[in-house]
Amino acid sequence: MLNEYSIGDSRELLKQVDSNSVDLIYIDPPYCTGRDFYHFDDRFKSSADYRELLMRPLLTECHRILSDVGNVVVHVEPKVSHHIRIVMDDVFGENRFKNEIVWISGGNHKSKKQLQRNHDTIIVYQKGKESIYNPEHKEYDAETIRKAKYCPYHKKKYNTSALVNRQPNVVSRPNLRYEWNGHDLQWHISKERMQKLHDDNRLEYSSNTGIPRVKKFLDEMDGIPIKDVWNDIKQIQGVEKLDYATQKPVALLNRIVNMFSNEGSTVLDPCAGSGTLGRSAMLTGRNYILFDLNEDGKALFNKTIDGLVPVQEVLHNPLEYIMFGL
Repeated sequence: MLNEYSIGDSRELLKQVDSNSVDLIYIDPPYCTGRDFYHFDDRFKSSADYRELLMRPLLTECHRILSDVGNVVVHVEPKVSHHIRIVMDDVFGENRFKNEIVWISGGNHKSKKQLQRNHDTIIVYQKGKESIYNPEHKEYDAETIRKAKYCPYHKKKYNTSALVNRQPNVVSRPNLRYEWNGHDLQWHISKERMQKLHDDNRLEYSSNTGIPRVKKFLDEMDGIPIKDVWNDIKQIQGVEKLDYATQKPVALLNRIVNMFSNEGSTVLDPCAGSGTLGRSAMLTGRNYILFDLNEDGKALFNKTIDGLVPVQEVLHNPLEYIMFGL
């Protein structure tokens, strides 16, 4: 099964995968749409049936095959996300919830009765107490660099971060309460650390209050941290677009794969569709396992990987791909 696209019911195929053998499972499941969809009958009598007949068996097997440091990422629309969370809390445990990511995917559907949907929900759970996580950053854009302050002492640009704990009654740290520059407050760092920053001219004191903030020099940081709202990855465009309705951008899967697995990991998609996770795995140095009911999805995947060429983008550097002959 390794580095293959297998056809069949994922709930059965997953039983053939070894326990604790997969570091990342990405699932873009049916959304309980009430219609036939790519060889799968997505018509359930109730939301409870959707949860119990499809998602619970699927996620139970996913829990078994996931490594102790593994993550499962479920990509859904807001209409069914709460049903997924109910099952995942049961199967993985409420304390294994990791993130809920909002991907600004865009949308053209307009309604006079409700707000237009403009995002997908990506839910992340981990199997064990610790799990793989590789932070990603975006490069500083021109506006961020322009707005940054200049430190004549260090001769470089910086932003600042607060050092005062504004909720000392909520997060009480008596050992971090001390007087500094005339202010007896609870701080985020020790007095020894504060003194070291002061001596190195890494504090910026407010001209009004005298309260310091720490200088964060741009060249000492990795960039702008990726947080849980992703608005920088666009929907499928141009040569990447295939004749497959549920296709997701390879840039989106690259980010998920890079964040929640390591190079050499095995990643799995039990609802593989056009195989974007497989393409991402090939680009990022992972092994993949793909399952789906749809032979057309497998044929499309096989067709695209024949012309897959990794390309380093000059600016933002998510690995992208070019497909030839489509």
